[in-house]
Amino acid sequence: MENNHLERKARIFNVQKYNMYDGPGVRTLIFFQGCPLRCKWCANPEGLEKRYRVMFKSNNCIDCNRCKDVCPVEIHGVSINNTHTIDRTKQCIGCRKCEQECNQEALKIVGEDKGISELLKVIEEDRTFYEMSGGGVTLGGGEVLMQPEAAINLLMACKNVGLNTAIETCGYTTLDVIEKAADYVDLFLFDIKQIDSDKHFHWTGVRNERILENLKYLLENKYNVEVRVPLIKGVNTESIDIENLIKFLLPYKDFKNLKGVDLLPYHKMGVNKYEQLGMDYEMKGEFQLTNDELDQIENLIKKYDLHARVIRH
Repeated sequence: MENNHLERKARIFNVQKYNMYDGPGVRTLIFFQGCPLRCKWCANPEGLEKRYRVMFKSNNCIDCNRCKDVCPVEIHGVSINNTHTIDRTKQCIGCRKCEQECNQEALKIVGEDKGISELLKVIEEDRTFYEMSGGGVTLGGGEVLMQPEAAINLLMACKNVGLNTAIETCGYTTLDVIEKAADYVDLFLFDIKQIDSDKHFHWTGVRNERILENLKYLLENKYNVEVRVPLIKGVNTESIDIENLIKFLLPYKDFKNLKGVDLLPYHKMGVNKYEQLGMDYEMKGEFQLTNDELDQIENLIKKYDLHARVIRH
């Protein structure tokens, strides 16, 4: 690989080491910013847009106004009650002056541009753990394939130094991007959020024909795929939803490259981020399944000789 490839930039919003859930073994998970879907239950809303985002913890703020004094685009302000305000109509430029000036950890700027070589260095720090556990690196998000050039360059760099690679993807991209990435991916963690396209559109903002076609391509061309299904009560857990999921996957049940179906229970771990971003969390009500309901769905899928498991964190 030429060195200029290693200096390409990726917009990243988090790096998580010692991950045990997103691929085999111990892994480093790189979160790419930007996503084409708008899932109403998204646990990482800070990764939805590729632009810089300002996260504000109002309970930490002491209204000192130091952030207001240093912000070059005047995002920070003061209300008539002398409390801190954020003008969400203005675009953060990522200078991080406000974050650096805040002694109360009330502010966090989301989004950093990292070179491929810089990311590779961070990933390789834990090579011993990968070798001991059969782990490696997983690229996620947001949606990693929203930044295809950076993602593919990082995957290539990882493969060049002998690292196991995986990507976690919603699958909503063009086939040519899937084809280019696939040669450098050991495992696709591929989301199926809803089989019915109308329902998929209602809950995520996009239709799913492209997603399912990309999944078929990967399975039929013998790329390793682990299907992931977020289980959200009333969204995709009715009998017809599970039956249609099984019907879609049945033609591939004997494919050795279909590594299983991971069932991911709904959780609220990301809810507090919405307030920090000035966003509304639309999932009002109870969307969690009981353990018995989760077991029933898992056992139903297993009856068709599809390997399924509930992932309980």
